[in-house]
Amino acid sequence: MIDSKQIKKNVSLTISVQIVSFFVSLVMNLLLPKFIDEEQYSYWQTFLLYVSYVPLLHLGILDGLMLRYSQYDYNELDKPLVRSQFTLFFLMELLFALFLIVGSFFVSNEIARLIVAFSGIAVISTNLFTYTSYTFQLTNRISKYAKLVLLDKLVLGVGVIVLMVVGAKYFYQVCYVYFAAPFIAIAWGYFHNKELYFGKIEPLKKAVYEYKENLISGFMLLVANLSSMFMVGGAKMVVQWRYDTLLFGQIAFAFNVSHIFLTFITAASVALFPSIKRIQPEKLPDFYEKIRSSMSLILFVALVLYFPCYKVLQFWLPNYAESLVYLGILMPIIIFSSKVTLLTNNYLKAYRKEKTMLKINLVSVIFAFASYLVCAYGLNSVILLLLCLDLVIMFRSIISEVVVMKLIQKNFIKGFASEFLMVTAFIVCTMKLSLGIGSAVYLSILAFYLFGNRKSCASLLKFRHH
Repeated sequence: MIDSKQIKKNVSLTISVQIVSFFVSLVMNLLLPKFIDEEQYSYWQTFLLYVSYVPLLHLGILDGLMLRYSQYDYNELDKPLVRSQFTLFFLMELLFALFLIVGSFFVSNEIARLIVAFSGIAVISTNLFTYTSYTFQLTNRISKYAKLVLLDKLVLGVGVIVLMVVGAKYFYQVCYVYFAAPFIAIAWGYFHNKELYFGKIEPLKKAVYEYKENLISGFMLLVANLSSMFMVGGAKMVVQWRYDTLLFGQIAFAFNVSHIFLTFITAASVALFPSIKRIQPEKLPDFYEKIRSSMSLILFVALVLYFPCYKVLQFWLPNYAESLVYLGILMPIIIFSSKVTLLTNNYLKAYRKEKTMLKINLVSVIFAFASYLVCAYGLNSVILLLLCLDLVIMFRSIISEVVVMKLIQKNFIKGFASEFLMVTAFIVCTMKLSLGIGSAVYLSILAFYLFGNRKSCASLLKFRHH
């Protein structure tokens, strides 16, 4: 009975976190641009771009802790050993933070100087928050983990709303709230985790040896987890390097709105389909084709949302009208990123093909960066750069599926072709046609696509019913 209540509590908290995260995302991406001008919003997005790489600076030590200590409950942990790892980790992060803060004094541009200094603070706030959240996760204290994340999101969302109400106009004011949220959450987490921060630690030799083992275990996982982020982050970074601040802000806004779509669809897909981890291994091949076809149908129908959202955003944020063109190009990312995140990656993990995943991601990142640089510096075309991003994400998805095809002995070549044609049709409709005509043409093409996949539509309805 206690376990049942605890499970219900955990599920309830997890759902609450997802709901709050979604609304905070709306505040940050749809309300904030309404209250600060395009230049300040561009500076804010530049700050977020570089801070997104801060997790690299824990060098995988936190992922190593998760991998090597996750079999223990809180009372079973070797706390002096964990504290010794925290001490070394914290000293390392302090060094990185000091390096950035001191280095900022040598940056001539005032805004760039501020962003570099703030990135130094983010090294501490971001990675210390990650350590706190991981200690709850690895000891299976899911309710406390959910409360930690919930507190962080609530402070951020409420803090930014307060800034807007009082008339704050500068990006650095938003940064203050951005730092306050994790530090408040860390303080709360500390009171539930005191034994994992400070106190008696292991001798230096043993601590350093364990630290090295955790680094070795976690570094490859860190690279694998962050490599997909580099594909999108790399495109934004090249735009920020090559073009002016305002254009970067317009493109960053388009990325943010597409991310809201992706978050919403991911949540809906998780609710719709059973966890792949719960499926018996011998049943995995039969489930893949059914889930794949159903997911494709849902995602292509979801693209229809672009057209009404275009009108709403055009009315709400007229200064970002240019972003809506870029948004049309970026929307297909949802199709292929969703498949990789929710389907192919889970299957590759189920078949223990983590190294293959890493190779695919690394090759994709290298190809992505090369194509971005050619488009930006060689061809001087933002549109081509964003189209290359679509192609790279699609390439990664297809290669991952080809590997899965060999594992489960299925063939989806026709599916690849039809999906490519659907994505091409959508991009042409958003780029070359007016909103009204484009939406009518895409809906007509979608109707043919659904009719051609009517068996999958029927299976989806039956699957959801059961």
